[in-house]
Amino acid sequence: MQKPIIEIVDTINTAVVYDELSDAQSGGICVFVGTVREFTNNETVVSLQFEAYKSMALKEMHKIAEKASIKWPLNKIVMRHAVGSKKVQEAVVVVGVSAAHRVECFEACKFLIDTLKASVPIWKKEIFKNKSIWVSAHP
Repeated sequence: MQKPIIEIVDTINTAVVYDELSDAQSGGICVFVGTVREFTNNETVVSLQFEAYKSMALKEMHKIAEKASIKWPLNKIVMRHAVGSKKVQEAVVVVGVSAAHRVECFEACKFLIDTLKASVPIWKKEIFKNKSIWVSAHP
Protein backbone atom coordinates (compact mmCIF):
# COMPACT_ATOMS: atom_id res chain seq x y z
CA MET A 1 0.00 0.00 0.00
CA GLN A 2 1.13 3.51 -0.75
CA LYS A 3 1.55 6.05 2.05
CA PRO A 4 -1.92 7.32 3.04
CA ILE A 5 -2.94 10.93 2.50
CA ILE A 6 -4.06 12.19 5.92
CA GLU A 7 -4.74 15.88 6.52
CA ILE A 8 -6.53 18.48 8.61
CA VAL A 9 -7.31 21.32 6.18
CA ASP A 10 -9.19 24.59 5.90
CA THR A 11 -11.08 23.57 2.75
CA ILE A 12 -11.82 20.21 1.16
CA ASN A 13 -11.54 19.92 -2.59
CA THR A 14 -13.55 16.81 -3.46
CA ALA A 15 -12.52 17.03 -7.14
CA VAL A 16 -8.99 15.75 -6.40
CA VAL A 17 -9.95 12.63 -4.43
CA TYR A 18 -10.48 10.35 -7.44
CA ASP A 19 -7.00 11.11 -8.77
CA GLU A 20 -5.49 10.63 -5.31
CA LEU A 21 -7.08 7.16 -5.02
CA SER A 22 -6.77 6.00 -8.63
CA ASP A 23 -4.39 3.07 -8.98
CA ALA A 24 -3.69 0.58 -11.78
CA GLN A 25 -4.04 -2.33 -9.32
CA SER A 26 -7.44 -1.15 -8.08
CA GLY A 27 -10.74 -2.34 -9.49
CA GLY A 28 -12.67 -0.22 -7.01
CA ILE A 29 -12.62 3.19 -5.38
CA CYS A 30 -14.98 4.07 -2.56
CA VAL A 31 -15.33 7.61 -1.18
CA PHE A 32 -17.47 9.09 1.59
CA VAL A 33 -17.96 12.86 1.74
CA GLY A 34 -19.60 14.37 4.82
CA THR A 35 -21.27 17.74 4.34
CA VAL A 36 -23.13 20.34 6.38
CA ARG A 37 -26.85 19.64 6.27
CA GLU A 38 -29.52 22.33 6.42
CA PHE A 39 -31.53 20.96 9.37
CA THR A 40 -30.57 19.31 12.66
CA ASN A 41 -33.30 18.29 15.09
CA ASN A 42 -35.83 20.39 13.14
CA GLU A 43 -33.71 23.53 13.50
CA THR A 44 -32.22 25.47 10.58
CA VAL A 45 -28.44 25.28 10.50
CA VAL A 46 -26.64 28.48 9.50
CA SER A 47 -23.14 26.98 9.65
CA LEU A 48 -20.85 24.65 11.57
CA GLN A 49 -17.56 25.59 13.20
CA PHE A 50 -14.95 22.81 13.50
CA GLU A 51 -11.92 22.75 15.78
CA ALA A 52 -9.33 20.01 16.17
CA TYR A 53 -6.46 19.10 18.40
CA LYS A 54 -4.46 18.87 15.19
CA SER A 55 -1.39 16.85 16.23
CA MET A 56 -3.48 14.31 18.14
CA ALA A 57 -6.13 14.17 15.40
CA LEU A 58 -3.51 13.42 12.74
CA LYS A 59 -1.91 10.77 14.97
CA GLU A 60 -5.30 9.07 15.49
CA MET A 61 -6.13 9.27 11.79
CA HIS A 62 -2.83 7.55 10.96
CA LYS A 63 -3.65 4.79 13.47
CA ILE A 64 -7.05 4.28 11.83
CA ALA A 65 -5.47 4.09 8.36
CA GLU A 66 -2.93 1.56 9.64
CA LYS A 67 -5.69 -0.62 11.14
CA ALA A 68 -7.62 -0.50 7.84
CA SER A 69 -4.54 -1.42 5.81
CA ILE A 70 -3.93 -4.43 8.07
CA LYS A 71 -7.55 -5.59 7.91
CA TRP A 72 -8.09 -5.15 4.14
CA PRO A 73 -5.75 -5.35 1.11
CA LEU A 74 -5.93 -1.65 0.20
CA ASN A 75 -3.86 0.21 -2.37
CA LYS A 76 -4.50 3.80 -1.29
CA ILE A 77 -6.21 5.67 1.55
CA VAL A 78 -7.32 9.31 1.83
CA MET A 79 -8.57 10.82 5.11
CA ARG A 80 -9.14 14.57 5.25
CA HIS A 81 -11.12 16.68 7.73
CA ALA A 82 -11.78 20.40 7.54
CA VAL A 83 -11.59 22.93 10.35
CA GLY A 84 -13.05 26.43 10.54
CA SER A 85 -16.48 27.73 9.58
CA LYS A 86 -18.44 25.66 7.06
CA LYS A 87 -21.69 26.57 5.32
CA VAL A 88 -24.62 24.33 4.38
CA GLN A 89 -23.65 21.85 1.63
CA GLU A 90 -19.92 22.42 2.20
CA ALA A 91 -17.73 19.32 2.57
CA VAL A 92 -16.29 18.82 6.05
CA VAL A 93 -14.78 15.34 5.81
CA VAL A 94 -13.71 12.97 3.07
CA VAL A 95 -12.42 9.44 3.43
CA GLY A 96 -11.72 7.03 0.63
CA VAL A 97 -9.89 3.89 -0.37
CA SER A 98 -8.92 1.98 -3.44
CA ALA A 99 -8.53 -1.78 -3.61
CA ALA A 100 -8.66 -4.62 -6.07
CA HIS A 101 -12.27 -5.46 -5.19
CA ARG A 102 -15.42 -3.55 -4.20
CA VAL A 103 -16.17 -5.46 -1.00
CA GLU A 104 -12.90 -4.34 0.57
CA CYS A 105 -13.53 -0.80 -0.64
CA PHE A 106 -16.97 -0.53 0.93
CA GLU A 107 -15.99 -2.19 4.20
CA ALA A 108 -12.78 -0.19 4.63
CA CYS A 109 -14.41 3.13 3.75
CA LYS A 110 -17.17 2.55 6.31
CA PHE A 111 -14.57 1.56 8.91
CA LEU A 112 -12.55 4.74 8.24
CA ILE A 113 -15.45 7.18 8.68
CA ASP A 114 -17.06 5.33 11.58
CA THR A 115 -13.77 5.05 13.48
CA LEU A 116 -12.78 8.64 12.70
CA LYS A 117 -16.10 9.86 14.06
CA ALA A 118 -15.73 7.76 17.21
CA SER A 119 -12.13 8.51 18.13
CA VAL A 120 -10.55 11.57 16.52
CA PRO A 121 -10.46 14.77 18.65
CA ILE A 122 -12.51 17.09 16.46
CA TRP A 123 -15.32 19.25 17.81
CA LYS A 124 -18.06 21.21 16.14
CA LYS A 125 -20.20 24.16 17.05
CA GLU A 126 -23.63 24.05 15.46
CA ILE A 127 -24.78 27.57 14.63
CA PHE A 128 -28.53 27.92 14.27
CA LYS A 129 -30.66 31.00 13.59
CA ASN A 130 -31.26 31.70 17.29
CA LYS A 131 -28.52 29.82 19.16
CA SER A 132 -25.27 27.88 18.92
CA ILE A 133 -24.18 24.67 20.61
CA TRP A 134 -20.75 23.02 20.96
CA VAL A 135 -20.99 19.27 20.41
CA SER A 136 -18.57 16.51 19.66
CA ALA A 137 -18.26 16.32 15.91
CA HIS A 138 -17.92 12.61 16.28
CA PRO A 139 -20.29 11.22 18.91
